Amino acid sequence: MDDRYSRQQLFRPIGENGQQLLRQKHVLIVGVGALGSASAEALTRAGVGKLTLIDRDYVEWSNLQRQQLYTEADAIEKLPKVVAAKTRLHAINLDVQIETHILDASSEVLPSLLETVDVLIDATDNFDIRFILNDLSAKYKIPWVYGSCVSSYGAVYTVIPDETPCFHCLLDVIPQSGMTCDTAGIISPAVQIVAAYQVAEVMKLLTNNNEAIHKKYKTFDVWQNQHFDINVEKMRNENCPCCGKNATHPYLAYENQTKLDILCGRDAVQIRPPKAVKYDFEALKSKLESQGKVQSNPYLLSYQTDDFRFVLFQDGRVVIHGVKDEQEAKKIYYQLLG
Repeated sequence: MDDRYSRQQLFRPIGENGQQLLRQKHVLIVGVGALGSASAEALTRAGVGKLTLIDRDYVEWSNLQRQQLYTEADAIEKLPKVVAAKTRLHAINLDVQIETHILDASSEVLPSLLETVDVLIDATDNFDIRFILNDLSAKYKIPWVYGSCVSSYGAVYTVIPDETPCFHCLLDVIPQSGMTCDTAGIISPAVQIVAAYQVAEVMKLLTNNNEAIHKKYKTFDVWQNQHFDINVEKMRNENCPCCGKNATHPYLAYENQTKLDILCGRDAVQIRPPKAVKYDFEALKSKLESQGKVQSNPYLLSYQTDDFRFVLFQDGRVVIHGVKDEQEAKKIYYQLLG
């Protein structure tokens, strides 16, 4: 047991002092799917003192191809991901304190969990939560590491309050493909590369190696052998509503959050984005046609499966027929639109 971290301590930027720092630190991981499970395992093996895991979902068979903490038994039992993750992580390293929450990450519940957190890891699958994390990071001065992956593509960026441009500052340069894992698929190597970069950035922050932080927005396509670094250091905006001089943290406000309404008597849930969003119906139609029946006209796109009907309007409003539960509706919404 004494030499558990010996190889890590031989790495000079960490050493014994860095290992002691890791043992004192607390990392919050939002989402314990592909990216979250990979990051949680790596940080548990590295000896981080405490991990807090948040996820609303349970283990499904389609997760096993890329979500490394889970087994067939977990999928058969439909165990909540954080429950299955905690069992596996404790089997790896009992010295790490694992706190779990089966809940939907939101601006209402996240602030109460931040009191002792040193770094936030984004392992989510939608931009709503990412902008909430960005606002919380700026408000409470906690660094966060963004990560996303779909198909063979991935992206990583580290936000340090008062030092780097925040996520909102980069709105004009962040590539928005509109793809999700449920429409374009995903391969495991893309997940592992993003998670590796995220964990490396987190370890730099936790061991006070801030000079080694990668200040650029990194993207790659592992299948096409393409890697790009976008220089964003000069994009910090003094008037940014999140991190500027007169920051208002807009994504923590109720009026700027996605709204859900159960439509009485219609067996449906309506979802309204905080602002009108115009989608490319033809591009979305081509992605969905292999999975169900798709129809569209100048006003709306309808996607029918055996279980539900998804209707997307030109302003971004969605009605999901065949569901009554808001959480299930939200899950479908993010699976199809990201």
